[in-house]
Amino acid sequence: MAGRRAIGRDVHFYNFAEPDKALGGLILNPSVTKKNFLSMLGILIVTIGPYRVTLRSTGHDLTLTDEPLQPGHYDIRPYSRKDTICITDEPCIIRIVSQSSTGRDSTFRTQVRERDGKCVITGTVNRRADRDNWSTFHAAHIFPLSSEDYFVQSGFSRWITNRIGERDTGINSCQNGLLMRSHMHEQFDGFYFSINPDDGYKITCFNEDFDRIDGRILDPVCRDPSDNRRVRDELLRWHFRQAVLANMRGAGEPSFETDFPPGTDMMGEILSGPTAAKRMEAELFSRLGGYDIAWDSQKPIGQS
Repeated sequence: MAGRRAIGRDVHFYNFAEPDKALGGLILNPSVTKKNFLSMLGILIVTIGPYRVTLRSTGHDLTLTDEPLQPGHYDIRPYSRKDTICITDEPCIIRIVSQSSTGRDSTFRTQVRERDGKCVITGTVNRRADRDNWSTFHAAHIFPLSSEDYFVQSGFSRWITNRIGERDTGINSCQNGLLMRSHMHEQFDGFYFSINPDDGYKITCFNEDFDRIDGRILDPVCRDPSDNRRVRDELLRWHFRQAVLANMRGAGEPSFETDFPPGTDMMGEILSGPTAAKRMEAELFSRLGGYDIAWDSQKPIGQS
């Protein structure tokens, strides 16, 4: 069964003109401030003029402060009666788990390991690195490897400064990567947490925070301004934007079942699940494309 991101939300937001029809919501974790929430709404809300956001239970408007956001129902009201409120249709990403065993690009993996040496999310150092044992540590792509065409067409390639040769798009640059524990990698690729480079590299968790990462700061080892291998803020910003779209817009984007023990009708579960055609296309792409076991076969919804 596909995961349901809307379950457990304790923040809901509405067009004031339709107070019974939520536009979206959020599973609230302690790091989210009023300023953070207004910034997230800025990603989601499309309107011509300015608007205010009011906590329905108190009638108080939110302001750009670092006070913790409170659970509740929030109404969005434009200042001008002529303005309308709607939600962006910006494409989000559909993700599946790749099953190929051919392995990632070795240069990408090696450079990310050498630069970081630890999980940059939890801070866990790989004390077995001197034995070249990197089990449970993954070099994770920020922008999906399988969406290289989209990466180039959208102009993200221009932010990569350490390419190898003119034909290198940069998607396999370590500037598009972070070292993480394997379970963190799965959550990162599922957009269940993200890093906001415009808020001090704070980690925001959009799900129940089992690993206590919400509010942590991305380890500086991967973002040293003097290091030409440093992770690019532009790619982190893209990922954060996608996380907001995936988790807060409408009922949220589907999250797919990935555990298929022997005897499971994997094909049947995929075909009976959400966005079956797009997921099947991505599954086939991942097997034919030769990517390793990771959440790397991804495709923007609405892109051909």
